[in-house]
Amino acid sequence: MSKQEDQAAPALPPAPRRHWSGPALGLALAALVIASFASLPLKWRDFFSADAVGSVAEFLASFAPPETGSGFLRKTALATGETLAMSALGTLLAVAGGMLLALPGAGRFGRAARAMVRVLLNVLRSVPELVWASILLIAAGLGPFAGTLALAAHTAGVLGRLFADALENAAPLPEQSLRANGAPPLAAFFYATLPQTLPQMLSYTLYRWENNIRAAAILGVVGAGGLGQMLKYHLSLFQMQKAATVILAMLLLVALVDAVSFALRRVLTR
Repeated sequence: MSKQEDQAAPALPPAPRRHWSGPALGLALAALVIASFASLPLKWRDFFSADAVGSVAEFLASFAPPETGSGFLRKTALATGETLAMSALGTLLAVAGGMLLALPGAGRFGRAARAMVRVLLNVLRSVPELVWASILLIAAGLGPFAGTLALAAHTAGVLGRLFADALENAAPLPEQSLRANGAPPLAAFFYATLPQTLPQMLSYTLYRWENNIRAAAILGVVGAGGLGQMLKYHLSLFQMQKAATVILAMLLLVALVDAVSFALRRVLTR
């Protein structure tokens, strides 16, 4: 190689510096895991003892065979429909509330409104559904109405935050172009920003509906109706065969909703 070619060759970039934050974070997580195992009284030996295994086997054997009487199956079917209705209506109410909160939560009405709405969304989703149901049972009484409102309150906080993030991450140029050409703000939002985020919002809604099916089946434990209330009643009376039928109905309902939600998501993402 000539001296001129040697001078014209580009210099290699310097090697990147090793940053200490990655290894430090890994060591901190490892220390947290070790401390968790050391501090919790995990009795693995008792869990796998012969007495524990025998007790569990005897308990599970008491569930067989499930109750298949026509009267009880009809009652279970009605409770299944009630649980499905609670989850669907609670999710629809949460979509409406979440969308209304997402607009100011995305900063469309100023920074002060954004901060206040974000705090409200944090409060709504930080309180679990069971706690919401316990609170609302005092006002609404026993039954599915309190459970529906509990699902709507918690899910509105979750969806409101997700919707607000989706709106903030949408490309602003299409809406700005429409407004610069004289389109009203509301029309520019519906024609430019909402179509960008709508598939993502629908995917979030379907996912939360799946979660609400499971939550609605549990809310009955505190008296909010549906399959959960039946399960608590029969377990408290040690009617294990009837409880097995209710558990099977829960599993079938969750599997059905998962399949429907998966099919709808595939249609939306085409």
